[in-house]
Amino acid sequence: MSNFTSPLTFRSGVTLANRLVMSPMTTQQSFYNGTVTRDEIQYYADRAQGLGAIITGAANVQAGGKGWPGELSIADDQMLPELSALAKAIQAHGTKAFVQIFHAGRMTNRATLSGEQPVSASAVAAVRPGAETPRAMTVEEIHATIQAFGAATRRAIQAGFDGVELHGANTYLIQQFFSPHSNRRDDDYGGTRQKRYRFIAELLQSVFAAVDQYATRPFVVGYRFSPEEFETPGIRFDDTLWLLDQLRASRLDYLHVSLDHYDRVPRDSAHHDRSILASVHAALQGQVPLIGVGGVRDRTDVTNVLNDAELVAVGQQLLYDPTWAVKLANGADDALMAAPFSEAVAFTPLNTPLYNFAAARYGKPTKP
Repeated sequence: MSNFTSPLTFRSGVTLANRLVMSPMTTQQSFYNGTVTRDEIQYYADRAQGLGAIITGAANVQAGGKGWPGELSIADDQMLPELSALAKAIQAHGTKAFVQIFHAGRMTNRATLSGEQPVSASAVAAVRPGAETPRAMTVEEIHATIQAFGAATRRAIQAGFDGVELHGANTYLIQQFFSPHSNRRDDDYGGTRQKRYRFIAELLQSVFAAVDQYATRPFVVGYRFSPEEFETPGIRFDDTLWLLDQLRASRLDYLHVSLDHYDRVPRDSAHHDRSILASVHAALQGQVPLIGVGGVRDRTDVTNVLNDAELVAVGQQLLYDPTWAVKLANGADDALMAAPFSEAVAFTPLNTPLYNFAAARYGKPTKP
């Protein structure tokens, strides 16, 4: 187990000052077209001190991949000035700045896409209330999307970020291609695990090609994944273990498991002997650093995660307790915000879009 204060150097050469990372969170603070706002820049700057890295909320790589209003975009060069300002604001505190890049796939709607139908691996709706049936992507569209991830990586490099995280979790497009629920294709991008993995393999090639061509200093590429799906058919834990075998053999700097709580066990009874985090860590065999996440609020949680991971990501706690990492490093544990998040919404200074987003989640009234 590593102490959270110890540095970590990725295979790319980027070094984090410590093992604490801000996890990517939706905040809906961007302009309607995805341009970074001043409030958004300040939000990240306020939380950067004391962290090894910040991973921004998801940024779409194509207009058709937008998942919700107020979402960050990295789909066009016109976004570069504000993206650059965001990276610099994070880095001013000695913290590395990573931008998470994604495509929502079927997890969006026509209203968000200005009337356009969502796309996915196949024309299968998500299992959720009000889900729209997407249009199956053509092979040409698949290739264009893969290239869009490469172009987004180039923009991240040019904007001065220290890395990108590929959002292969939370049922968005990358995961949709690997999932047997959302991918019913009968061509080279669907069917067997290997064919459903092809989209990911080509995506990695595109992203690393951009790194090789444009990066003039060390640049991180990470990958976030969800370990299981509830749908039938869907991704099972054995599928994820197979996926990890492929990913740990790649050039990725780290893997980031998406969990609501770090001690959660797999749904599959064959893997109930230990937590998902412990099983994933064992499967990686020390070849790729793992970011653990889920319900981290205090020193004990940090220690528990670092028993089975090299890095620990913190989300909601930092949303409501911006100087949490500094307090932890200074031993000021009594000053850590311990109130339930449903109560913290009422007394945490948040701008209106962020407050309304958080209030809707916790059932609070809309801010006047």
